[in-house]
Amino acid sequence: KKTAKPTKATVKQQQGKKGPLEMSAKKPVPFLRQVVPVRKKVQRDPRFDDLSGEYKPEIFMKTYSFLDSIKKQEKEMVQKQLKKCRNMEQKEKLQRLLNRMTQQEQAQKKQEKLRERELTLKRQQRELAKQGKKPFFLKKSEKRKLELAEKYAELKRSGKLESFLNKKRKRNAIKDKRHLPSQKNL
Repeated sequence: KKTAKPTKATVKQQQGKKGPLEMSAKKPVPFLRQVVPVRKKVQRDPRFDDLSGEYKPEIFMKTYSFLDSIKKQEKEMVQKQLKKCRNMEQKEKLQRLLNRMTQQEQAQKKQEKLRERELTLKRQQRELAKQGKKPFFLKKSEKRKLELAEKYAELKRSGKLESFLNKKRKRNAIKDKRHLPSQKNL
């Protein structure tokens, strides 16, 4: 008696070089069968990917500084359109657009000032470290105080300090009034 070796019943040999592989009919076909393997596209987020490089605001501002001039031209164009416009709805739209442009411009200037202030503080710390002194880092509250002092000095220079303080007083008075018990409750 000869012992027969167990053969694989799933795939039979090809009948010649050009013949197709025969699959067993006894094995059930999977529900989602992949006939041709498809390479899955890997999506990457450039904000968190090393391939895109590191974000440096100074370099970014230098590279895209030409956008500032374009924005300035667009703002002038909107102002001209606003003067010519007769339709009230169109005029309101243009006014909102102009306000948004000015707010964006102011926010950008504010951000630039903040960045410059931080850079000057860093430079001072480096100088102190070169002299052999221990570096000192400001807390958020102290940074806020410095920012307020700078704002105060700027308002004083421009002559708008008094109106700013009056508005602040009114705002605080309204807040205090809200927290006081009303006459109805007594």
